[in-house]
Order: sequence, then C-alpha cells, then structure tokens
Amino acid sequence: MFRKTRLFTPGPTPLLPAAQFAMAAADLHHRTPEFRALFLKVLAQLKTFIGTKNDVIVLACSGTGAMEAAVTNLTSPGDKVLVLSAGKFGERWVALAKTFGCEAVVLTKPYGETFPLDEVKALLTPDVKAVFVQATETSTGVRHDVAGLARLVKGSDALLVVDAITGLGTTTFDVDGDGIDVIIGGSQKALMIPPGLAYLAASEKAWARMETSKQARYYFDLRKERKNAAKGESAYTPSVALIAAMGAALDYLEQQGEGDLAKGRDLLIANAELTAMATRKAAKALGLELFAASPSAAATALKAPAGVSSTDIVKGFKKEFAGVLSDGQGEMKGQIVRIAHIGYLDYLDCVAILAGLEQVVAQLKPGSFQYGDAVRIAQQVYADARNAGVK
Repeated sequence: MFRKTRLFTPGPTPLLPAAQFAMAAADLHHRTPEFRALFLKVLAQLKTFIGTKNDVIVLACSGTGAMEAAVTNLTSPGDKVLVLSAGKFGERWVALAKTFGCEAVVLTKPYGETFPLDEVKALLTPDVKAVFVQATETSTGVRHDVAGLARLVKGSDALLVVDAITGLGTTTFDVDGDGIDVIIGGSQKALMIPPGLAYLAASEKAWARMETSKQARYYFDLRKERKNAAKGESAYTPSVALIAAMGAALDYLEQQGEGDLAKGRDLLIANAELTAMATRKAAKALGLELFAASPSAAATALKAPAGVSSTDIVKGFKKEFAGVLSDGQGEMKGQIVRIAHIGYLDYLDCVAILAGLEQVVAQLKPGSFQYGDAVRIAQQVYADARNAGVK
C-alpha cells in the first residue's frame, strides 16, 4: 500500500508549503537593508499574532532557550519563585529555576491535572519574584487557567511568565489586558515552520526587572536583543531562512483573515478548538478516554483502552500509515497517545487520523466498535459547528 508520511505530533508540526519556499529563497545577508526590512515586518506581525503592544524578541534557539532566557533575565540567585508543575514541561521550569540558584517553591499536581487557584494564591507570598507556568502542558494535553493566574499575580511584585509554546495559535490570550509579563512561543508549533526559533513578548515591568537581575547571561541577554531589534537586527547571527519562513507563515495567516492577521490568528485558534473537540468526542467511540482534566486545543491526550499499550497504538499507526502520533512522555509512556491540532492541520486531517485510529485499534482490540463510529461522530461535530455559524 502507498503510504505518505504525515506528522500529527504537537511539535514539530506539518510545514506550510509557502514557508518552505521562502526558506529555499532566503539568500540574504543579515546586515543588509533587505533583511532589516523583513525582520522589522516579522517583529511587527508577531506582536499582532501574540496580541500585544509589548516588544517582541526572536531568538535562534528552541523554545527551551527562551525559557532559560526568562529565568536568567528576570531573576537573581536566591530569588524566591513559584513554579507550577503538572507535566514534563512544568518540570523543565523547576529544573531551570534550580539551575540558576532560585529558591523554587513548587506547586505540583499529578499528570493530567491543573492548579486550583486558591492553592496558587496561598503560595503567592509578597517575596515571590516570578511565577512560571505552561499555558498548555503538551505532555498531558492540559490547558491551565492563565487568565485566572494573571488575576492573582497582577498588582504584586511578581512577574507572570508563561510558556505558551503550544498555547499560541491554539488558545486565546489577552496578554496586555490580563498582565502576562512574558509569553513564549516556538517556531515549530502553530507557525508551521521548522524548529529553531523561539520568540517572546515582555512587558515594561519585565524589562525593568532585567536591569536589576544579577544572573549571568551573554547570548540570552534580552536587553541586547531589544536594542538591536529596534534597528531590524539581532545581536548575533540570526537564522535568516527561518525568519523568512516565519514571515511567510504570518503572511499566510493574514491572507486567511482576508488582510487581517488578528482575524487569521483567531481562525487558526478556532480550527484547533474544533478539531480538538471532534477528536475528543469521537475517540470515546474507540474506547480511548480523555486523559486531561482541563483539555487543551493544542493536543488531545487519550488513555489507551484496557489491555492495550499506547506505544503499540503509536507504532501501529506508523507502520500502517506512516503517520506519526506521540506516545506519553516520562511516566506516561505506554499509557496515553497524544494527537496534535496545531498549525497546518485541519478538519480533513482530523478525519484521517480518526479513520486511521479505527484501523489500528481494531487490530489491537477486535470487536470493541464498528468501523465508522469515530468518524461519524466527528462528522456530526463539524456539521453542528457549521450550522451554528462557526468558521
């Protein structure tokens, strides 16, 4: 049987063809007027995509680099910080805070759960300098209440730092209104280009904190990047091809919004929300229960049926269809399968995933459902959304 490789993972995500073409044509030197014009345009577009008036920085690194930059630029050794951890990427915030000598107060919840705001409030003492959290915990498929957390932090001395690497483009944020001090994104997620760029927006409160931070920093000194970005440059050699690809992706979203990038972003989020809803409802027909207590639209995490390993589902999907799903991470390996809805994945991809899952799960657990059960439910979800005027 002919097979076509398809990525259905929460990062990297499928590449936008226009972005691939832009990368191939990006024969630019980074200290030229041509590149400066491109970079200034991309920085302005990123403000719209994020939904902020704050300055945006682009770094040639993975999202973890921007997470590290947030810690080194906003804290000093010995600072008390509050870290909210309920998955592999929450644990990364913990490791980063401890690596740079912060006194990390950690609110931990089991994988699949989120944080009660009253418990966060109890730990948010006046000496806490920063709160670190994921918008969407990709390892578990959970969406955290960023707006609720922002209400708690706002007005205090603490900075709210949000890893929205899979949140941007799948969740609606009121960055400036809620008072998110730093919000972080990554190129290989909703922006539909390869890994290699991280971006973040920082509030004036955060920029002021950088002037008093005593952490060692060199490459990740955001103040240097801000100074250079104002001129359309980066402090060090940028990833020119990836910035060209990012520009093409943002142009594509603008076109989807009929000339309005914010509208295009909202359509991207609505697409993720719809396909996530269809996947969640349809998967129940296959005996795949939802894992997350507060599910995100970035990725759906599903428990494997009794007697079946999620690893076998992932391997079976790859063997049968050359499609790539994600197994659980860490302690959840073999227990959950994760399906992405980020970026260049649409409703037809959703139907294809569910049809493929029907074939794979039927082999692993024969007789547990009828072919078409999951697809039929997804079709109904789409029809209901269309009839309700959802676009």
